Amino acid sequence: MMTVVPLHYIARNLWVRRVTTFLTAAGMALVVYTFATVLMMSEGIRATLVATGQPDNVLVLRKGAGAEINSGVDRLQAGILESLPGIATGRSGERLLSKETVVLNSLPKAGTGKPSNITMRGMGTAGPSLRPQVRLAEGRWFRPGTAEVVVGRSVATGFEGCQVGQTLRFGGRDWLIVGSFDAARTAFDSEIWGDADLMMQSFRRSAYSTVVFRLADASSFERTQAAIAADPRLQVDAKPEIRFYEEQSEGLAKFIRILGTVLSVIFSIGAIVGAMITMFAAVAQRTGEIGTLRALGFRRSAVLIAFLTESLLLSVVGGVLGLAAASAMQVFRISTTNFQTFAELAFQFQLTPGIVAQTLAFSLFMGFVGGFIPAWRASRMKIVDCLRAA
Repeated sequence: MMTVVPLHYIARNLWVRRVTTFLTAAGMALVVYTFATVLMMSEGIRATLVATGQPDNVLVLRKGAGAEINSGVDRLQAGILESLPGIATGRSGERLLSKETVVLNSLPKAGTGKPSNITMRGMGTAGPSLRPQVRLAEGRWFRPGTAEVVVGRSVATGFEGCQVGQTLRFGGRDWLIVGSFDAARTAFDSEIWGDADLMMQSFRRSAYSTVVFRLADASSFERTQAAIAADPRLQVDAKPEIRFYEEQSEGLAKFIRILGTVLSVIFSIGAIVGAMITMFAAVAQRTGEIGTLRALGFRRSAVLIAFLTESLLLSVVGGVLGLAAASAMQVFRISTTNFQTFAELAFQFQLTPGIVAQTLAFSLFMGFVGGFIPAWRASRMKIVDCLRAA
């Protein structure tokens, strides 16, 4: 008794019914495209935020604050933090520490004019040095103590009136845009930077939002954290900056992943039904072939595996087509609202080997579920009935 139907025979049957094969594969490809795009969006948001943080930077917020915009570090606390040992120094001997004010401001989006929130970050002179991924793209940096700002790449291209040389009105005064910067596709691309003390005054803030500093030795974080916790005047939380941004990405990425997975599962029901109909039609049209295979000595299990393999090949075609379409999304840069800050966040879709593996597994699952029942029916058909029908 023969146990395996040749693979070329299975693949040839798909080619003979190429119109039906293409239409069914296209339906699966649409579902795979949706599934892969959602995973790429989630990964893009996570990668953008995680890349924003530096492993040797420490970010200090008010105890219990989940985001910079609802944090507060008063001047006394900021002064104590500035005197901590172990803070790195720059080339001129200055301490790499920045007392920062983070607020939201609404600006009209380019093209539509609809308002959207932008993160305004006031920082000290060491602020840009603490972000090595940030490079000045045009103009110059703002001067401390002046109403000058620099804008991220996504702000400059996505909002009205945000080009170098133009003026923004907020906080009761006019702010001159003197430069734009490229933050290497991190969250800083969606921010506007200026002088911290002047922004505090303009937005009537009595305390900084956060304090950011770089450790001379990244491995000394636990000692620094213990020193902060031991001082009763410091009711603050200290975190590695990279961990803070990882936590910021979790909520939004998880929401998108869950919502997209639910939609993909709903859409997949239609694709599975389509595959099932296609395979039932194939069984009905090839009754004589099934009888001949059985008469030649192929076992029932061989017929089952043959039709199931055909369905899986169909799903692979759909999976590859869907992945190819989804991969093209990587050239686009879009924006969404960060639920942690309620500010706009620009990001790009990210396709990773893990997403490719998950997507193909999802596609094969649809092919298996859609093809199993027709394949089982084909394997249970009697030889005499098949030959009589032929």
